[in-house]
Amino acid sequence: MTAKNSKPRRKNGISETKEHLSFIPLGGLGEIGKNMYVLEYNDEIIVIDSGLKFPDSELPGIDYIVPDISYLEENREKILAIIITHGHEDHTGGLPYVLPRLNVPIYGTQLTLGLIKNKLQDDLPGFKPKTFEVRAGDVIKIGSFTIRFIAVAHSIPDGVALSIDTPLGRIVHTGDFKLDSTPVDGRVTEYGAFAEEGDKGVMLLCSDSTNAERKGFTQSERIISGTLDQLYRTYRTKRIIISSFASNVHRIQQVADVSARFNRKLAFLGRSMIRNVELARELGYLKIDSKMIIQIEESWKYSDNQLVIVTTGSQGEPFSGLVTMSRGENKAIDLGEHDVVFLLASVIPGNEKLVNNTINRLFAQGCEVVYEKDRQIHVSGHASSEELKIIMNIVRPQYFVPIHGEYKHMVRHSQLAQEVGIAQRNIFLMTNGDILTFTRNSPPKKQGHVQAGAVIVDGNAAGSIKSEVMKERREIAEDGVLVVAASVDDKGNLLAPVAIETQGVFISDDTKQVFNELYAASERAIQELAGKRANIDTLKKTIKARVRDVLRKRNSSFAVVLPVISVKHSGYYDNNNFFEKDFF
Repeated sequence: MTAKNSKPRRKNGISETKEHLSFIPLGGLGEIGKNMYVLEYNDEIIVIDSGLKFPDSELPGIDYIVPDISYLEENREKILAIIITHGHEDHTGGLPYVLPRLNVPIYGTQLTLGLIKNKLQDDLPGFKPKTFEVRAGDVIKIGSFTIRFIAVAHSIPDGVALSIDTPLGRIVHTGDFKLDSTPVDGRVTEYGAFAEEGDKGVMLLCSDSTNAERKGFTQSERIISGTLDQLYRTYRTKRIIISSFASNVHRIQQVADVSARFNRKLAFLGRSMIRNVELARELGYLKIDSKMIIQIEESWKYSDNQLVIVTTGSQGEPFSGLVTMSRGENKAIDLGEHDVVFLLASVIPGNEKLVNNTINRLFAQGCEVVYEKDRQIHVSGHASSEELKIIMNIVRPQYFVPIHGEYKHMVRHSQLAQEVGIAQRNIFLMTNGDILTFTRNSPPKKQGHVQAGAVIVDGNAAGSIKSEVMKERREIAEDGVLVVAASVDDKGNLLAPVAIETQGVFISDDTKQVFNELYAASERAIQELAGKRANIDTLKKTIKARVRDVLRKRNSSFAVVLPVISVKHSGYYDNNNFFEKDFF
């Protein structure tokens, strides 16, 4: 018998009720990037997007950051599919990390899947994902979920919103969108489809919050053509170098169109740029006459006023085409006073320092650089406040969750929702890992939490931001490292003078005197333990303590001290040996 007051058991923060629908963000809330959202109906899960975000200066050496998918790994058998809304890296970049762990089917539009396959060829060579192509307007059924794909305008072709019909109600997920009435490719956001879903009844709307703080409407992407036309006329005699996102196909098309009008050839630089252009042309998303395109190695054959170079590096990425050119490290291109650089992208929050450093280096090379916002060199792909209110009025949801944005953006978005009549009690401000659960005939509740942090990826290795490795990197980056190398016999006697090397340690005092004190402190630490029963760890700790005392007293330095001890063995052991036997 079950006691009257017993409660449903909980697993991972979710009540095991007979029928429930849960919305669980694993990334994308309170941040720009790393988008990943989970819909769970009973024992079935679909995942929306699998993105990354780029690290800031506090994470030295890290390639990118992806969501913690511990919850998905624990419920691997429930996952039916990952649905990708569009091809930007903040929605697809986590797949090389996620797929080897889950390996579930991926649904996306033609260009989106093409970009994903390109990425996987680099990061997971030989891995063949299970992909299913969809188009805007398609309706498919995956388990208990019926999904309608709705065309939306964004800064990349083939973006879609999702209307997901479940046994407990309909959920609309906008993806990234704006209401551009004159998009470059003619593919407008489908107001009618959103209205149809609103007429059917929408239980929950999850909407892009990126530009919730911006008043009015986001400008059309088409204004970039006018800006480029003016810039080409202004810098008619200079070689033009354009930096943009490799995935911004609309922007590349406009560059190609304006270049054709001014009889300039196009050279593409950067592996991702070249591959994405080839893919987009092959699939028909980019229309560029082959006669216009030249190889970067042939650029020297053309005068400055005949050439446009399109490259990556708008975010100051260390190994991108623009950055290597700014450092004078590109074999094909030498910059100078004959060049003008257009940065056709806004700076992603956290990348300001990298971008500013790149701009400064470009100026130092003699280039003219066009990067100011008032020059209209970039148009956002995200809806501003009035567009967000229009979508809410069309969809008329019962409940609302702002997604995809920093926390301030989500707060502003929730205020917009109240302005259009959504009751405050029906708006849920969530954080990554929160669980919003719907049950039949009762209002939803935000209750429970699943693990939803961030995983840092460095090459093929992944780990926690709080890991010891990251702590060590930050310490080395801030204060440098000092290595103490010593050779001792198995009695603990010093066999040769101690050697000390430093990297990145600033010694402002009398250098020779400081090093003499460091040598003396290290040798004294070894002599104190010679002949006594101890171990390598004890010796290392003693050396660290003595060396740090000298550094702090003479130099106020907190450098990482790394003792390296080598032991020359006598070939036998007895009870008088300095080091304990389990260290050999």
